[in-house]
Amino acid sequence: MSSAPKRFTLVVLFGGRSAEHDVSCVTAAHVIRAADPDKYQIVVVAITRDGDWVRPSDIQEILDNGSKDIPSSLTAAGDPCSPSFIQELAAKEQVVVVPLLHGPLGEDGTLQGLLEILDVAYVGSGVLASAVSMDKIVSKQLLEAQQIPVCKWRGSHVSELNADTVMQIVAELSLPIFVKPANMGSSVGISKAKTLDEVLAATQLASEYDEWIIFEEAVAGREIEVSVLGNLTPRASIAGEIIPSHEFYDYEDKYVTDGAQLLIPAPLADDDIRKVQDLAIRAYKALRCEGMARVDFFFEEDRRGFLCNEINTIPGFTPISMYPKLWNASGINYVQLIDELVSLALERHTRSAVK
Repeated sequence: MSSAPKRFTLVVLFGGRSAEHDVSCVTAAHVIRAADPDKYQIVVVAITRDGDWVRPSDIQEILDNGSKDIPSSLTAAGDPCSPSFIQELAAKEQVVVVPLLHGPLGEDGTLQGLLEILDVAYVGSGVLASAVSMDKIVSKQLLEAQQIPVCKWRGSHVSELNADTVMQIVAELSLPIFVKPANMGSSVGISKAKTLDEVLAATQLASEYDEWIIFEEAVAGREIEVSVLGNLTPRASIAGEIIPSHEFYDYEDKYVTDGAQLLIPAPLADDDIRKVQDLAIRAYKALRCEGMARVDFFFEEDRRGFLCNEINTIPGFTPISMYPKLWNASGINYVQLIDELVSLALERHTRSAVK
């Protein structure tokens, strides 16, 4: 594994305007704590819930004094700045941006496009992969085009949804049904609906987060996840399994109670492990991901096998998050993982530079 040269400046960018703002603040804190101070000078930049760019001076002062004694969740507040701050910094020293904004306006290609315009290296996928991976409808269309199995689903714009069209969707997919905003993560706005009235209520809830809604069959399968790392030649971690403490793996399970049971490695037969790792890499390539992603599956052991559920291009890095846990169990610890992601960001930036 390659490692980054010494004393790069890592710009840790967190916060954002999406409903996943709080998750981003937690993720950023743990990435900062894990980054090797002998290799990286950390600069923190935040985006508030209102979309303002700020420099959290309290956190920066702690870091500049050589301490990692920072809170477990950062606050997106501080001195005003602008995106040009990063560009100006990159003109003076070698910079890699670590975007840790989950959800819309952070994980969906919009921020990645800005970083491309600023011409700075950044961790993770580019504009296209970020956008299509974030959109659950488009990503499923692309996965199906590559013969990667997915569950039964239907997608629609809210303007086309009424009681009759929802009834048609229920008839096609059969109850219960998961109703989700197409462009959201961390289980925000997701409902498991067991009656037609619940489907209608869930549709209304999902529409508060996105104008595109996806309806999915409720798969009675095991939840298997694989972490993928790399650019043009990605590799897959061992597989893990999630056993939710609630009816499904929701926001509270992921970030609040730590109630879900994580089985690492997943108790799978060797052949099934190879199959899910291969599918994860195929899905990663199908959506043109680079850097990192977590690929989530359902596993119907006696029916359809592995069904790709979704791909997360900025997976959580909290202590209870699967992405770093899977790589740690695969032989790459948290510190090494950050080094690898920085190296991949630099390689991609050099390779994809505008000629």
